[in-house]
Amino acid sequence: MTGLFVQKHAEAMQLYDDVRVVYVHPNTDSKTFEIVEQRFGDLQEIIVYYPVFPRSFFYKFLKVINYVRAYWKGYHWLKNNHFIPDIVHANVLTRTGFIAYLYKKWKGTPYVITEHWSRYLPQNPTYTGYFRKKLTQIVVKQASAVLPVSVALMQAMQNHRLHHPQYEIVYNVVDEEFFQEKETVTRNKKRVLHVSCFSEQTKNVKGILRATRELLEQRTDVELILVGTGPDFADTYNYAKTLDFPTNTIAFIGEQTPVEVAEWFRQSDVFVLFSNYETAGVVTAESLASGVPVIATPTGIALEVINASNGLIVDFQDELALQESIRYILEHTEQYDARGIRSEARKQFCSQVIGQKIHHIYQRALR
Repeated sequence: MTGLFVQKHAEAMQLYDDVRVVYVHPNTDSKTFEIVEQRFGDLQEIIVYYPVFPRSFFYKFLKVINYVRAYWKGYHWLKNNHFIPDIVHANVLTRTGFIAYLYKKWKGTPYVITEHWSRYLPQNPTYTGYFRKKLTQIVVKQASAVLPVSVALMQAMQNHRLHHPQYEIVYNVVDEEFFQEKETVTRNKKRVLHVSCFSEQTKNVKGILRATRELLEQRTDVELILVGTGPDFADTYNYAKTLDFPTNTIAFIGEQTPVEVAEWFRQSDVFVLFSNYETAGVVTAESLASGVPVIATPTGIALEVINASNGLIVDFQDELALQESIRYILEHTEQYDARGIRSEARKQFCSQVIGQKIHHIYQRALR
């Protein structure tokens, strides 16, 4: 799951360019390197497992050395299979960017960087360490372009002195099944949807529970559907029990396939993302692709893509505002044109648009 957004980008690039993905991963169960080739649709992925020795006195040093060696082996695998890259695309700083930087110094091959990580955001201050910051600044400066997934993330990176003249926002990709026509279904209840990884520090799911429970005191024709799983799922589920939701007004669906998630979106009246922070919030894009209005906090891509025609913005932690926003949209569903919302989302998030944008960035870098 942590690499899913990168994989979707690579799939989109594959529509316009010849792409290979090299990914390295530590392995404590082996003393040797192992290379695994696999395919994800038309995308070829080369995974290099490298040995680590947690009980060794030189554990950290050896891990770094073997990390670099793993990419070296991945490069030679590509070379032996007649693939020499014209450009390198590094995803998520800093180590992968440093590998791209070394390759540029060795071969003169330009590189671009895509960043997804929330560590630059003030709500998640984990971008620390003098050496890491200096190395990151060097890697960013030497890139041909830096491609964060939202304006908010770009601004957070710039606030950390990661300056570059060629910042360009490239959104995450939304799968094609989300753009399918929304069916007209008659239900007894208005449906509020939330989809997340159930990390309470990030997603504030309990705030959604409290706001919806308060709304149910005033109207009974509402149901809350929560899709997904994660580290705080059990705690959130047990907390919901303490709120004593009326029968048939809340359901925890658990983890679903992308096709199933797309169907949940199509069968909902409004989507809620009450996060404390996001780098992007791909579920916001998925909701808009499904033609469903969004209520979100001003984080990730929300301020860039949500407007009066497709949703509402509420402040962080403001459960009363969330409650009133849910009520408003459920009472004015006719003013949110599903077809129009979906059409605008396709211009921003479909794989063809994202792939072509990255292709043009590559062309500029090569020139």
